[in-house]
Amino acid sequence: MFKFNAGALHPATGDARLSAAQDLVSRTLAQHGLSGGPMNGQNGSAATGRMPDLSGLVAMASLMQQPHRPGATRPATSDHGMTAGTHRCAAGQRDYLLHVPASAQDGATGLIVMLHGCTQTAADFAAGTQMNALADRDGFVVLYPQQSRGDNAQSCWNWFSRGDQLRDRGEPAIIADLTRKVAAEHGMSPDRTAVAGLSAGGAMAVILGQTHADVFGAVGVHSGLPYSAARDVPSAFAAMAGNGADVALPSGTTTPRSIVIHGSTDTTVAPVNGDRIARHVRAAAGPATIETTATGTTNGRAWTCDTAAKPDGRIVLEHWRIDGLGHAWSGGNPAGSHTDGRGPDASAAMVRFFFGEA
Repeated sequence: MFKFNAGALHPATGDARLSAAQDLVSRTLAQHGLSGGPMNGQNGSAATGRMPDLSGLVAMASLMQQPHRPGATRPATSDHGMTAGTHRCAAGQRDYLLHVPASAQDGATGLIVMLHGCTQTAADFAAGTQMNALADRDGFVVLYPQQSRGDNAQSCWNWFSRGDQLRDRGEPAIIADLTRKVAAEHGMSPDRTAVAGLSAGGAMAVILGQTHADVFGAVGVHSGLPYSAARDVPSAFAAMAGNGADVALPSGTTTPRSIVIHGSTDTTVAPVNGDRIARHVRAAAGPATIETTATGTTNGRAWTCDTAAKPDGRIVLEHWRIDGLGHAWSGGNPAGSHTDGRGPDASAAMVRFFFGEA
């Protein structure tokens, strides 16, 4: 398990735990110059002179201080027709849920790997995103890897650990190997295989796009963070607040086509992180792109979508900015956690981007 800093290793309860969490956040942000003055990025700026709402960071710090309790329940087969399994490889093992719709029995149209956020489970994420309903309609397979609570007490994918940011190591290697297995079973090529995630899952989806572009032809990032945004817990707090280092991708990096979705009022992962992911995708695509912008309103909520396409018409980037959306899956179902039903529908947008279906 990733070793958090010393302040996060001592369990606390009740008000004492909340106070300790607040202290951890204050000390961590102070180490990175994030307190006592104006912030940069969309959650606070020199122009407004306002600090961002740190309640999301305090909540995450409080979660980090909770001790791991053994005997966590393994994800059960759901009533949505998913089957449960465990995948083992040289890098480790993880449980997973798999949805193969009846419409895919004679040949699947694609494969989407869905990575849940912190405190979520695979079944919870499936319920909230309603991706299985779209799979039933369009005939693609959906794979939901489940983070082990033995590797992260709050079920977060360890996007901030250097050992989980590299090819053929740690969580990226486990998820990629599982994806290869399922893709082979259903005859899926990389150009019909995508990975998407929320928050920590979105950050891990970005990592998989960078480390395993030969496995994933497209990436979906909802409320996530850029590649190498953090190397430990203190830098993770800085990145989440929008003041982490903006690390450029190495020259010649291959980045899969990506759809990036972020809410303007996300106080857990600052919207500037979505901007940085989009900038990295543009840089990897090269200068010969055609840029367009669309705007609209869904249930009274305004949104902007910037698109970058190659001269042959192939879209390499969609970057959605959704006004009034916090740290939640846009258009999600309240049957799952961390969802906002007002929309626009992030799941439908991702399916269309990945496979061209409406």
